Amino acid sequence: MGENLYMQPATWLTSRELAEAAGPWDTRLWYDDDGEYFCRVLLASEGTRFVPGTGVFYRVTGTNSISYMGTSDRKRDALLVSVKLHIRYLRSLEDSERVREACLQYLRTKCVDVYPERPDIFNELQRLAGQLRGRLEAPRLRWKYAWMKPVFGRKAAKWAQVGLPHMKTFMVRHFDQAMFKWEGPEEALSHAHPPRATPMTTSRDHT
Repeated sequence: MGENLYMQPATWLTSRELAEAAGPWDTRLWYDDDGEYFCRVLLASEGTRFVPGTGVFYRVTGTNSISYMGTSDRKRDALLVSVKLHIRYLRSLEDSERVREACLQYLRTKCVDVYPERPDIFNELQRLAGQLRGRLEAPRLRWKYAWMKPVFGRKAAKWAQVGLPHMKTFMVRHFDQAMFKWEGPEEALSHAHPPRATPMTTSRDHT
């Protein structure tokens, strides 16, 4: 939470016993439901072990993904619920200065998703920050988009900051799909995963 690092759900290997101890999925949450769930998994566990050299394939679904905020007020409302639960879970383990700082950094990260569209939620996050002996500042636009604010307004500049990267990903993905269809699946796969040479063993190798 303090470093804004998250793991996609497929990266977790969780036993049935631990999943049952964590409790059921929170169906109220239309955003960050996986983050809230795995917070409870961590609370119920004795620790986490990282296994090197592993990986997963992740299918990108664009703006249809539940993890894409867009303009959904329903997802922003769910985000507020999830944020409150995250902070409560972490502080139940340890209520120290480092935990409060991690929670404040978490709030700074999340307020980007609600400001300026939902001042009510931003004010609630500000109240939470006050309980942690901190304060939130209005999120700043990245330098590539900040110049748009005085010309087009903050909302338009924020839309560009959030929407243009998604548009770029959408175009690259569809170009890749078109090339895949044009080349043919077998040829495209041979380019993506070239065959590896298999070592040959002869009787001389054993002498």
